[in-house]
Amino acid sequence: MPADTPSTPEPAADAEGSSGVAVLDRAFAILNAFGPTDDRLTLTELSRRTGLYKSTTLRLLGALEHGGFIRKMSDGQYGVGHQPLRLAALYQRSFEVGPVIEPLLHQLSRDFGETASFYVRQGDHRLVLYRVEPTRSVRVSIRVGEEFPIDKGASGKVLLAFSEPHDSRWREVREAFWAASYGERDPETASASVPVFDSTGELVGALTLSGPKERFGTPSTIGAAVAALLDSARRATVALGGKGGRYDASIAEYSDRSGREDSHGVSR
Repeated sequence: MPADTPSTPEPAADAEGSSGVAVLDRAFAILNAFGPTDDRLTLTELSRRTGLYKSTTLRLLGALEHGGFIRKMSDGQYGVGHQPLRLAALYQRSFEVGPVIEPLLHQLSRDFGETASFYVRQGDHRLVLYRVEPTRSVRVSIRVGEEFPIDKGASGKVLLAFSEPHDSRWREVREAFWAASYGERDPETASASVPVFDSTGELVGALTLSGPKERFGTPSTIGAAVAALLDSARRATVALGGKGGRYDASIAEYSDRSGREDSHGVSR
């Protein structure tokens, strides 16, 4: 087999999962080949991950480097360029929630000593739009821009419950106005999450606290977290022009029950 031939054929621009423009699909495949922990990748590895010939990969890398989406390192490997960072900042601003959400995340993280984050739905995934981590060494660590399956975790349940209001699977979450998770995505992690809405009543995202299950997963801690999250989400919704009154019943019910276990919205 020639050295330039990948182990699998070059992907065609098929109808499903494709834009119909092959060169763009291949360029996107190169960018998507970088995982959350990949600071740099070799040409060989990029060719392997995308299934593209090395010659095709090299040509596309040159074009992406010219546009600022890829940068070539001094050791000959390739990393992500500056343009995705600029676009990510524009993407965050398009939600117009940063000035409202970020101070609340800082406060929640300080109060509980855990990771506070804000997720939005992207198809079948939930994306970390903002996050604040505590200084303690043992903590839940996630990155802004990281994606997780939407069907696992407290924030995923909240996003599903309030973006699919007719799905009966999430009725309890909608009634409770919160959800919790104990080791669903990561067996060592527990989390609690609540919805945030805009001026039209549409779901904006999920405000979330998460921490190591042994420390954060006790009924009293989850209860206190839910009470704080509901209060913060109410303030965020009001600041975004929404109706804070929709939280009142849940706040009244759970704020004085922080020390007791409640089954609503909890999935063990």
